[in-house]
Amino acid sequence: MTQLEHTPALVSWSGGKDSCLAMWRARQSGMQIRRLITAMDESGESSRSHGVPPELIQAQADALGAELRFYKTSWGNYEERFIATLQDAHAAGIRHAVFGDIDLVPHREWEEEVCAKADITPVLPLWDEPRRKLVDEFLALGFKAVVVCVNGKYLGQEFVGREFDEAFLADLPASVDACGENGEFHTFVYDGPAFSRPVGFTRDRVLEYRAPEKFGAATYFFQKLATWN
Repeated sequence: MTQLEHTPALVSWSGGKDSCLAMWRARQSGMQIRRLITAMDESGESSRSHGVPPELIQAQADALGAELRFYKTSWGNYEERFIATLQDAHAAGIRHAVFGDIDLVPHREWEEEVCAKADITPVLPLWDEPRRKLVDEFLALGFKAVVVCVNGKYLGQEFVGREFDEAFLADLPASVDACGENGEFHTFVYDGPAFSRPVGFTRDRVLEYRAPEKFGAATYFFQKLATWN
């Protein structure tokens, strides 16, 4: 990515480990990460998929030194809202968007399609690298994360709320990917070399959510986090 040095960019920011490592690599290459964009549910009370409150996503952005833009969306109008958010970034002079996807081709194709509609170039710093190698790099760099969501099809409720560390990885069933790239679990990063300070939080209750049939009818367990005062 050396040709992108000094290029202003945004990050499609879930708050999890993959978007964080992608952001880190983009910055290390010289890209100027000006903006993080995060999808929220329709109420605006939780991030889409990860279930993290906006106050903690904002605390991440503050510690990372980047502007944050939320966009509320349902799954039904997700693409429309995402493109509009990219178009807003384009109007602000941003021409590149960083994504944390690793090797799922349909995800990359979708990102290329929506970015083209906003005249934005997608950048995937983690693309096609061994998943476990990326996990090892994330931990070796000193990033810290907590598991905030697990898919009950793959993991039991006892896995949610745990630190994302070597002990967590050692306890994963052999069928579960260390990156959670197949949707097995999601994380929230709260400290590491990209952060000017740790993000303080407390673990609240665990919530159970049954997804509709059209989304696989899986049961998800969310570790609700709250800001630490």
